[in-house]
Amino acid sequence: MLDLIKSIIIGIVEGLTEFLPVSSTGHIILAETLMKIPGGAVWNKSFTPFFDYAIQLGAIFAVIQLYFNKLNPFSPQKTDREKFQTWRLWIRVAVGVLPAVVFGLLLNDFMDAHLLNFWVVSAMLIIYGVIFIVIENRQKGIAPLITDVNQITFKLALYIGLFQVLSLVPGTSRSGATILGAIILGASRFVAAEFSFFLSIPVMFGVTLLKMFKFFHEGGSFTGMQGLVMLFGFVVSWIVALFAIKFMMNYIKNNDFKAFGYYRIIVGVIFLLLGVTGVITTMH
Repeated sequence: MLDLIKSIIIGIVEGLTEFLPVSSTGHIILAETLMKIPGGAVWNKSFTPFFDYAIQLGAIFAVIQLYFNKLNPFSPQKTDREKFQTWRLWIRVAVGVLPAVVFGLLLNDFMDAHLLNFWVVSAMLIIYGVIFIVIENRQKGIAPLITDVNQITFKLALYIGLFQVLSLVPGTSRSGATILGAIILGASRFVAAEFSFFLSIPVMFGVTLLKMFKFFHEGGSFTGMQGLVMLFGFVVSWIVALFAIKFMMNYIKNNDFKAFGYYRIIVGVIFLLLGVTGVITTMH
């Protein structure tokens, strides 16, 4: 029962933080550290990272559910022009994903092996928190050039995709990097967030499936209890992400991202203190 409660808590953390620009990686590490994970028969060192990636798919399903009609080029409710625009949107998403695919395959294992430590995670939380505040102050009073996701060009999609590569560094936040990049390049907060969600679908599907393949290829397996734990985390992540996405899109209609910047700085300082005092000793 305790293991299921732990999976629910991590699912809540994943669902809340995956699409907010606050670093889901940092928050999951914090939550698992406080719950002494990995540890025990269920949460061993091979299953725990597998679980962390698997429940990301729950959050991705939330995006697909909320934006299904907008992302569906076969919808009978759409005109031929709208279907064409949807296909163009998917092509732009594919262009935006290319940098993450190339650099992710080359650098992901290196980043996890050498940069997944509390110094880097806390530093990235704080640094990007400051950047959010600086960028929002700079943008104050400046009207965005792009107010609809269909205005994003292929060139701009590629540039936003390059910003997404920054999220390979633990603690950066994939959504945070892409949102910042899109805003810097002239997109409104709403468009920046929306396009970030769309980019997450192929990126996170790819990363999660790659991690799963690696897990099983290296002889990994899980028990029935571990499967149940993973199912609970997956479903909870999906449900919570639905509310988190709706909250964020409503919030940024009338607010900027500075609150997330201040929040990142606070969490980064907490993370740093926990690392210095030895509460966080290892990351997985």
